[in-house]
Amino acid sequence: MYFYRLFNSAELKTEGDTRSDGSIAKLWRLCTVQQLEGLKTLVRIFPIWSTGIFLSIPVEMRGSMTILQALTMDRHLGPHFKIPTGSMVVIPTISAVISLTLIDRFLCPLWLKLSRQSLTPLERVGVGHILNSLSMIVSAIVESKRLKIAHHLKYQPDSTVPMLVFWLFPPLVLGGIAEEFHFPGQIAFYYQEFPVSLRSTAIAIASVTIGIAYYLSTAMVDLIKRVTGWLPDDINYGRPDNVYWMQAVVGVLNFGYYLVCT
Repeated sequence: MYFYRLFNSAELKTEGDTRSDGSIAKLWRLCTVQQLEGLKTLVRIFPIWSTGIFLSIPVEMRGSMTILQALTMDRHLGPHFKIPTGSMVVIPTISAVISLTLIDRFLCPLWLKLSRQSLTPLERVGVGHILNSLSMIVSAIVESKRLKIAHHLKYQPDSTVPMLVFWLFPPLVLGGIAEEFHFPGQIAFYYQEFPVSLRSTAIAIASVTIGIAYYLSTAMVDLIKRVTGWLPDDINYGRPDNVYWMQAVVGVLNFGYYLVCT
C-alpha cells in the first residue's frame, strides 16, 4: 500500500537526522518503529472507526426526538403519577445495563457452546449495527401510529394524543441492547489491534466517536428542519416518522460499509 511505503520512509535515517550520541535530532523527520506502527494501526482502523460515527448519529437524534414525542403522549402511570419526559432517555441506559449482564453471562457462553467459538469484537459490533437499524424501524412504525391517531382526532395544539408513552419503550430498549453489542465490541477491537503503547486509549477512541456524533446529530437535525418540513415546532404537523425511516436506511447502508471495511 502506497501510504505504508510512505510511512516507512520515516524510519530511514539520513545524514543529520541523529546526533553523535544516537538521539534523534529532527523529530519531525525521523520516527521510532513504535511510533510508526502506532500510526499505521490508526490508519488501518480508521474506516471501521468511521462507521461508529454513522451508527451513533441516529442514536443521539432519537434521544431528542423521543422527548418531543413523549411531550405529546399520555404519560400517566396510575391516577396520581405522570412520567417525566426527561426520564425517557434513561430507558436505553437501563436496557443496556441489564442486557450487558445477560449477554456476558448467558448469551456469549451459549454461543460458545453451540458454535465452538466465541463472538469476535467485530461480530459484536456487526450485531449492534443490525439491532440499531431494527430499533429505528420500530421507532418509525410507532411514530407513524402516533401521527395517525393525532391526525384522526384533529389534533389541537397543547392537547394530549391518546396514546400511552409506553409505546416508545420497545425501540428504546432495543437501542440499549444494540449499544451493549457495538460499544464494548469497539473497545475490545481497538484494544486488540492497538500496540501496547496505545491500548490505554481504546476507550477514549470509542468515546470520541460518540462526541463527534453528538455534534453531527445537531447539525443533521438543523439540516432536516431547513430542507424538509419533517420537524416543525409542533411535530404533530410534521413527519418525524420519515426521519426515523431515513435513519434506518442510513443504518443499513452504514452496515454495508462496515462489512466492506471488515
